[in-house]
Amino acid sequence: MKQNMPVINMAATGKRIYALRKAAGLTVRDLQNIFGFATPQAIYKWQNGAAMPTIDNLVVLSAVFGVTIDAILVIDQDGTFQVSA
Repeated sequence: MKQNMPVINMAATGKRIYALRKAAGLTVRDLQNIFGFATPQAIYKWQNGAAMPTIDNLVVLSAVFGVTIDAILVIDQDGTFQVSA
């Protein structure tokens, strides 16, 4: 049975993270230091839509950018999932 469910648009969310970072006047290195990451790869993956921040990292991003988590995530309402019993 197929069911429409909202899904996170990873590419659009990545673009939004990039735009919010720029608007906040932060560099990738700045975010890397805030998170304590050894390398900036995770942040680049978020921005490119190749990976999503974990829930706890989304909470930090929302605080750093001064926005809600909903303002970071781009949700498509028409995702289709196969649901099996």
